[in-house]
Amino acid sequence: SPSRVIFQQKKIKAPRNHLGLVVFVSTLVLKPFADLNMPKKQVNKKKAAAPSSKKVASKPVAPPKKTIVKKPKLRKRDNPLFEKKPRNYGIGNDIQPKRDLTRFVKWPKYIKLQRQKRILLKRLKVPGIINQFTRTLDRHSAGALLGFLEKYAPETRQQKKARLLGQVKDEAKGKQIEAGKKPKFVKCGLKHVTSLVEDKRAKLVVIAHDVDPIELVLWLPTLCRKKGVPYVIIKGKARLGKVVHKKTATCLAITDVEIKDAKDLAI
Repeated sequence: SPSRVIFQQKKIKAPRNHLGLVVFVSTLVLKPFADLNMPKKQVNKKKAAAPSSKKVASKPVAPPKKTIVKKPKLRKRDNPLFEKKPRNYGIGNDIQPKRDLTRFVKWPKYIKLQRQKRILLKRLKVPGIINQFTRTLDRHSAGALLGFLEKYAPETRQQKKARLLGQVKDEAKGKQIEAGKKPKFVKCGLKHVTSLVEDKRAKLVVIAHDVDPIELVLWLPTLCRKKGVPYVIIKGKARLGKVVHKKTATCLAITDVEIKDAKDLAI
């Protein structure tokens, strides 16, 4: 029979029962078709490299990395004599640390106005007639001018009292008192200085730069230029006040000086 031929060619033992024979025949018939659908295995055939006559230099071998062994840090033992007491800043406990409380201070009204004024002057366009008060005399010249003004400072109340008391004593003794020359000293007071400028009797006018309100002396430089009187703007109304023994002074005027100091005034 044909099945016996196939079995003889493949040298396969045929099963004896009929059910095993049917299953065995079906596997033989379907096996060739299953082999057609299966993908073929790709075999990478490496080409053998041709032996070269050149000698290939061997690559330098890097030395092995040294392994760094970290030493364990020894923990310092706490001193048993001193016990740790962390601070507690809760209510009713430790005193709070010092902080900058400038933002929380309720400043006086005059300080607020000063700061607001400075901010406005920085941000707004200032007219020239006001801006001229920022162009003051330099520090060296201002010191020399104040030193010159102190020579002609008016007498204090104590000096005037001592002078009048001496005159009275001289009169009591019967001495004849000669009328002395009019003293030469610095003139102060806004109204007095204005009248001296209008009469052209002032030889030099010194104006403070920080008069408040500025409208008090705003017109004085213009008046000095109109009358041909030299003027200068200096920093600090308190410094001008110190010359005439007052807290502050808006302006000072020099009317007359000694002959020896006339050269310094001309400079």
